[in-house]
This record gives sequence, C-alpha cells and structure tokens, in this order.
Amino acid sequence: MIQTRHLFTLTIEVPRVVDLGTTPSGHRRIATVSGGSFAGERLRGSIQPSPGGDWLLLRPDGVLVLDVRLTLETDDAQLIYMTYRGLRHGPADVIARLNRGEAVDPASYYFRTTPVFETASAKYDWLNRVVAVATGRREASGPIYEAYEVL
Repeated sequence: MIQTRHLFTLTIEVPRVVDLGTTPSGHRRIATVSGGSFAGERLRGSIQPSPGGDWLLLRPDGVLVLDVRLTLETDDAQLIYMTYRGLRHGPADVIARLNRGEAVDPASYYFRTTPVFETASAKYDWLNRVVAVATGRREASGPIYEAYEVL
C-alpha cells in the first residue's frame, strides 16, 4: 500500500493563455503563470511570476497533457524549481464546463500530476529526494493542487 504525507496546497494564478492552434502533436496552448502561493506544514511561500508557465497539449483523444515549470520562493527566501507533468480528462460536458470557467466538482474529472523539485537550499534539500504526486482542480483563476510526498 502506498502511503503519502501532505506537502502543500498550491494555488496558481493563470491570467492568460496563448492558443497556438492545432499542431501535428495536438492542440497546443501556453498558459502564463503570474503568481500564486503554496502552504503546508513544512514549507510555504509564493510562486514567482516569471519565468513560469504551462505548455498544454490537448491530444486527439481528449486528454490534456500538462507540462509546467515554476519557481517557488519560500517565506524564508529560499528558491525551489518545481516541474510537473500531468493529465486532465473527463466527460465532454464536464470538460466543456471547465473550459467556460464554471465551478465543477473535482470528483467528476481526472486531474493528476507528478511534481519534481530541485533546490540548492540546505533547509529544503530533502525535496531533491522526494517522489511526489498531486491531485488538481480547475478554478476560473487557475488550478489548485494538493501535493503529497510518497513515503
């Protein structure tokens, strides 16, 4: 049985999405991350507004592939590079509601990611050796994730 420990809740502000259109790989969009926050028992802080973003790819099978890169700054001024890949999919009507910015029960669609961390901070060095998973939900202003360390 897999056991986990909550790392933090991550709230991302996404004010703008650039639509590149349909490419040979699928429908490509790039979401700008303008900020946000994270908070948990062992670390908390803010998402740096730049550089950061989500290189989204909507595959022909309706699965949205996330490719995210963020810089986190802890409340004690330590920097952490966070990346994650993930998948979001669900029934067509639910995804349509999400895309319109409507509130949708997160249990009605699949939204999972695999965060990876990189830091030079001695205090947060333990993150360099963590396998993590996260569940997500999409709000009008951006995604919110619950990230967990796999023990």
